[in-house]
Amino acid sequence: MTDYFRGRRLVYGLILFFITLSGFAQMPVFARYYISDIPGLGWLAQFYVTHAMHYIMAALLLVLGSYAAMDAVLGRKLPSAWQNRVNKGRLTATGWVKVLSLAGLMVTGCVMVVKNLSGVYFPHLLIIFLDLLHLALCMILLGATLYAGIRKRPWIAV
Repeated sequence: MTDYFRGRRLVYGLILFFITLSGFAQMPVFARYYISDIPGLGWLAQFYVTHAMHYIMAALLLVLGSYAAMDAVLGRKLPSAWQNRVNKGRLTATGWVKVLSLAGLMVTGCVMVVKNLSGVYFPHLLIIFLDLLHLALCMILLGATLYAGIRKRPWIAV
């Protein structure tokens, strides 16, 4: 059976890796623990480089998420022979955790982008809450992805 989602999974994995790497690099973790002193990793300590990379990866994640959502919605209208071949089913529990954490990351990320615009003021407690919620959702997504990878749990029930 042909794996129709192989390319999508590869792109998602690359985006997830680089968005996580650039997100943690914006916290001075790599400079503080001298990881950026390793030859070739000095760019991890450059805030504006990792900030731009994080925004680019976030935009790509939004595009991929929109594509996957539209594919899921429009794919249900395919002839039944194609639906069986493309394997479109309902989300598993792991899939729901991933989808909800991704949605939360997208919402909190968009709000934090608005917060970074000039002339926009958010109270300090809201900014701290957004940062912690964004980090918590990231950890939930990474934990669910690790669990799904180890236990070989798909997003979609077979």
